[in-house]
Formats: sequence, structure tokens, C-alpha cells
Amino acid sequence: MKKEEIKELKDKLIYENKNGWLQAERDTIFNFAETYKQFIGKCKTERETVDFVREEFKDRAKDGDFFVVNRGKCIALVRLGEGDGMKLIASHIDAPRIDLKQNPLFEDEELALLHTHYYGGIKKYQWFNIPLALHGVIVKGNGDVIQVNIGEDEQDPVFVIPDLLPHLSHKIQDEKKVKEALEAEKMNLIMGSTPLNSDEKEAVKLNVLKMLNERYGIIEEDFISAEITVVPAMEPKDVGFDRGLIAAYGHDDRICAFCSKEAFFEADSKRTIVALMVDKEEIGSDGNTGAKSRFLLDVVVEILKRKGESLDFISVSEFLKKSEVLSADVNGALNPMYKEVHEKDNASYLNHGVVLTKFTGHGGKYMANDASAEFVGKIRRIFNDAGVKWQIGELGKVDEGGGGTIAKYLAAWNMDVVDCGPALISMHSPFEIASKLDLFETFKAYRAFYESE
Repeated sequence: MKKEEIKELKDKLIYENKNGWLQAERDTIFNFAETYKQFIGKCKTERETVDFVREEFKDRAKDGDFFVVNRGKCIALVRLGEGDGMKLIASHIDAPRIDLKQNPLFEDEELALLHTHYYGGIKKYQWFNIPLALHGVIVKGNGDVIQVNIGEDEQDPVFVIPDLLPHLSHKIQDEKKVKEALEAEKMNLIMGSTPLNSDEKEAVKLNVLKMLNERYGIIEEDFISAEITVVPAMEPKDVGFDRGLIAAYGHDDRICAFCSKEAFFEADSKRTIVALMVDKEEIGSDGNTGAKSRFLLDVVVEILKRKGESLDFISVSEFLKKSEVLSADVNGALNPMYKEVHEKDNASYLNHGVVLTKFTGHGGKYMANDASAEFVGKIRRIFNDAGVKWQIGELGKVDEGGGGTIAKYLAAWNMDVVDCGPALISMHSPFEIASKLDLFETFKAYRAFYESE
């Protein structure tokens, strides 16, 4: 065969996972990324994300759009349309972090400290000696709710979990395994260091309580009915001279939530479309705000009610069975420093577009949704027809580890589901890395899914 014929045959038959920047709308991508950076910088908890989306809904919703909120931690954006079932994009808006314990404040060696309990899969060492902020709510004894956000403003103090100096860490840390070297019960946050002008015991703690009482009107017992989270006090930043990457806290999985709400507002769809954002994925999706809860059922009932359809079991079941779902979650991009944990032919890469993940789980596909060939084929066609840059990927080598998403809980409602989202480097760290191109292609993918038949 001639060289030209071989090249033509190769182009026709071989699947190639190419870098998306080679044919990219750079200005459009960079402008889109700036909007995202504003979002990810403000939304550091699930409550803040719900509040942000609700505010934006007021300005961008179309006639007939509505939303449903569950306990301030979950939200569903809904646009009614024709046909049976819905086009659902479901993400989670919680992220790995550190929570305060319910009786957190104590004094030790003349420092006021806060007991903490980490939330989700973190590498503990990444949270020591970085600037941290406090976000959340405190419910006072009289029922008043106090919003807390300290550490983000330039005038605010920040908080720190202090590590041990290397001069003295040889026996207590250096000779141990990484997971054992840093104990969770030593992840205490410095809250204050100056005593009240008094000889009273725990004068530093008392001084901190005095300041909190003056600022918020709270007493120590109010911590018991509080949800205060410790998050990185760092703004999103461009990475590299070319500024093609974004480092930020909470890409997993608020990058998908952002793309789903942008796609929802921008889509021109004839079908019923829903952008669902839930809580608790990082700790197993349990509780009344996780994907295992009945919140999705509440959303479906509200849809059927507004469409004037029956609310009996068969109608609800049929509606769900005829629905199609993208489980909007991130994948782990191949890190050039740790290539050995990936199998390169099935790994996902930064700058290669949104990732389709047919299954997650671990080992022999345990604890996973495994999307059908028919549904993956349909999504391929949708993306190809819309000019979306996409790739296939799995989360590491078969016996290396693994992970999960909310896909399996959505599939339990007898809906077709496949995971779909951008790949990240340094996932679950306080400063995850995402590609601006992959961000934009994820938005394009979600919009194409909404607009498909």
C-alpha cells in the first residue's frame, strides 16, 4: 500500500486520544475559565454552592424553570419538556475537608486549639501548615442561625494546623508509614494565643470565647449545634506560564456542578432536563442529603405534578426507567511523576477533553456502576456529533486502588447512567489541578447531552 493509503486507513480505523489544545478556541476557553474561578473561589462548602446557584437562578432561569432545595445542602434545577423521562446530570457538591468536633475548643500549653475530624479521603500531611479558613453555620440555643466565614477576606486572620519541625521528627514521624506518621487527633487548629488579662485558668480559651461572643453572640455550648468546616484559605490560581491549568480547592466535584448548571441555563432542549447537586458523596452518599436519600424521588414527584401526570408508583417508575443520566464526577489524570499507577492505554489525560468512565469501583469492578455498551455508544454519538473533545478513562490500574461515584445509586432507580467529567491531578488535595480546556469541553458535553433526543 502507498503511504497515503496507509495514512488514510490509519485515520479511519485507529482511535487516538489527542491533545485538545491543537484545535481549540483559546479565547472562549480562557473567558469561560475566569467565570469558573469566581465560582470555585466562593463556593467552598455545599451550603455556599446551593446559595450561589439559587442566586444565579433568579437572573438566568427561563420561564417555567424551577428548583428544589433539600435542607440547604442539595439542589435540583428543572426545566420541563416533552417526552417521557428526563435528561439528568448529577454531581456532588461536598469536598474532602476538615470538620470541627462538636466540643472543639480547648487550651493546651497556653494556646487555644480546636479539635477536628477529617471528612472524606484526605492525605493528612497536606493540611498541615497551610492557611485555613472557617466556613459554616452555628445554631444558637434560641434557634438563631449564624453564618461563619473567617479567613477569606484579606483583613481576616487565618488558622493553621501546626506540624512538627524536621529537627525533632525523626522518631515520632519519619520512621513511620505516611498514614501513621500524622495522627488525626493531632490535627488541632490554632485558634488563639493571647490570654485574657486575668489569672484565671484557661485564660487564652476564655479570651477566644469572649471575642466570639462579642462578634457572633455565641457561647461555648453553641458549638454543639454547629457545622463548621475547615477549608484552604487560598484563591484559585492559574498554573504555568501559559496559564492553561487552574489550581483550586474543591474541583472534585464542584467543577462538574458548575458545568452542569452552565449547561442547564444555556441548553436549548425539548426534553425535561435536570441538574442535580447532592451532598455527602465523599463519605459514602449516606444521610438525608446524600445520593442514597429520597431527594431525587421528591424531584421526580414535583416534575410529574407540574406536568399534570399521575403520581402512582407505576408512573414514577416508568418516568425513571425512561430517564438518562450523566453521573458528573471527575477522574484521575495521569500524573507524569507517578505513571506506574496507571495503565496508559486506558488512563485519562489533562487537556484531552472530558472523560467517559464506563465503570469505577475497585478490583473486579466491585461497588461500581458499569454502564451498558448501548448507552456508552449513544453518548459517544452525541459527543461526536456536537464536536465535543472527549476521551475514555479508568481510575488507575486494576489492582492499584480505585474509587466510586454516585452513579451506582442513580442506576439503582433503573436509569441508564455513565460517569462523565474532567480529569484532575492531585485529586482530594487542598489545591487540585484542572485543565481549562477540559473544563470547557465538559460544559460542551453536558450541553450536548441536554440538547440530544
